[in-house]
Amino acid sequence: MLDQATYTPRLKAEYLAKVRGAMKEEFAYKNDMQIPRLEKIVLNMGVGEAVKDTKKVKQAAEELSLIAGQKAVITHAKKSIAGFRVRELMPLGCKVTLRSDKMYEFLDRLINVALPRVRDFRGVKGSSFDGRGNYAMGLKEHIVFPEINFDKVDEILGMDIIICTNAKTDAEAKALLKHFNMPFTS
Repeated sequence: MLDQATYTPRLKAEYLAKVRGAMKEEFAYKNDMQIPRLEKIVLNMGVGEAVKDTKKVKQAAEELSLIAGQKAVITHAKKSIAGFRVRELMPLGCKVTLRSDKMYEFLDRLINVALPRVRDFRGVKGSSFDGRGNYAMGLKEHIVFPEINFDKVDEILGMDIIICTNAKTDAEAKALLKHFNMPFTS
């Protein structure tokens, strides 16, 4: 069994040992506190079928909890929208915010295990930054994660992954993620 006091995720150790030095040299930072780092990773699943069957949201939350290694929170509608048959406070999806060690563990599994399992995968879009150093991507199938038992899945759901950094520019954030071996297409 792993001793939690001495265990450091592989990507976090790599960040501390190699990435920080490479980023400091690449962007000529004068202070170590200027070096960009990961702040959090937010996973989100919207369940469109929840309008007809609220049990699907609970199933999605359980599966997202397995993927993240942390309990998912069910999200509710803020307003009623008659056109979509949505009522106020109706459960519509789930989300998880990962920080510190769990964040690095998830990013490691995403880059090295899940993304290579995506069908016809050629890399992730390098232009999906928001202008403030945060990267957003979507997956069409949540079953690419090894934690999900394919036989027990009723419905294949998509999910959004937002990687938040404290980088000031998109170029710095992209360089940080490239150092973590994020497979960008351009």
